[in-house]
Amino acid sequence: MGSLKNAWYRTFQFLFNIGQTFMPQPSPELLDGAGSIKKLPAFIKSKGINKVLIVTDSVLSKIGLLNSLFAACDEAKLAYVLYDGAEVNPSIECIERAYDMYRENKCQAFIAFGGGSSMDCAKAAAARVARPNRSIQQLGGTLKVHKKLPPLFAVPTTAGTGSEATLAAVVTDYSTHHKYAIQDPCLLPRYAVLDPELTVGLPPHVTSTTGMDALTHAVEAYTNKFAPKYTRRLAEKATKLIFENLEKAYADGKNLEARSNMLLASFYAGRAFSRACVGNVHAIAHTLGGLYGVPHGLANAIILPYVMEDFGPAVYPRLARLAEIVGIKGKDDGEKARAFILEIRRMNKDMNIPEQTDVIKDKDIPQMVEWALKEANPIYPVPVIWDAEQMTKTINRMRKPVADRQTEDSLMK
Repeated sequence: MGSLKNAWYRTFQFLFNIGQTFMPQPSPELLDGAGSIKKLPAFIKSKGINKVLIVTDSVLSKIGLLNSLFAACDEAKLAYVLYDGAEVNPSIECIERAYDMYRENKCQAFIAFGGGSSMDCAKAAAARVARPNRSIQQLGGTLKVHKKLPPLFAVPTTAGTGSEATLAAVVTDYSTHHKYAIQDPCLLPRYAVLDPELTVGLPPHVTSTTGMDALTHAVEAYTNKFAPKYTRRLAEKATKLIFENLEKAYADGKNLEARSNMLLASFYAGRAFSRACVGNVHAIAHTLGGLYGVPHGLANAIILPYVMEDFGPAVYPRLARLAEIVGIKGKDDGEKARAFILEIRRMNKDMNIPEQTDVIKDKDIPQMVEWALKEANPIYPVPVIWDAEQMTKTINRMRKPVADRQTEDSLMK
């Protein structure tokens, strides 16, 4: 039965890959460079748009990171309404509030300002504008929107999610703790602003985890089956930029060159996985976000080396190529691939990202496995299709041993 199911998954993935060639994904138009955020309002006005909804979170609103955008809007005479209620792992309710504000204020476009959560919120709200008679739950899944969205201008303030270059919005249903994606080419933002000055104030732990999120996008897109050549080139560029710049940005947050290169890496990785898909790392990470509120980048950073190890020889040729690109040597593909995974672990450790997580409860593992398998299959063209047994094994490997958790708890008392 398992072999028949796997054959069906591969057939679906092959046909879906062919189908995607008829669904163009144009790259968002870029405004980039230091200070480019100040040019955005005039650019928006030039498109005949007079009023926008700015979607962001309360933290960015309070620290004044949007002040330069507000000033530029006033100078360009672009009217704006601020929604700063975007949540980490945005809920259905949060998205609905953004949608209501857009509609009630007769806005004509969205500016998504912030990390992946702000962009997910804006994308999903824009999907509701396009499909006012469908609920968020009904839009969940692949190709459920299929209608032109209002113009969406994406302004990332972290270098990691790549949401400014992707066709997905991730939603959390807090009534069930289920995290899922709305995926449709129409969700791809038309324009993206890559301004390194907006990322200068990121705390080191946000810099590290969002950067490893971008690396996860690149690695999963690169190792998946059926990926076209252009996505592999993008993933290669992203991986090289991340290996060369992430730790520099982590050590010196004011290094504008490193910050700019990380924004570009995140953009490339986002473009790569939009076409080539992500894989089991994301499938597991979404369960950690939905059940325990673990930040997405942190979850991906922890999970990535375990999943690549458990794929085994199936990923050695591709990981060996990435190893060569970043200067890692070895006598054969297996040695290079294993060294590449060890380097990911080394980067995590040096940036104070834990090797394992201590949040997973025994009783939740069956639910995690069910959700992860449902997300991954049949859509993700992963190198090796896993069953429940392998998914459970990998999840258990990334858990901190019970003895270690109990020792830490006793020391904290």
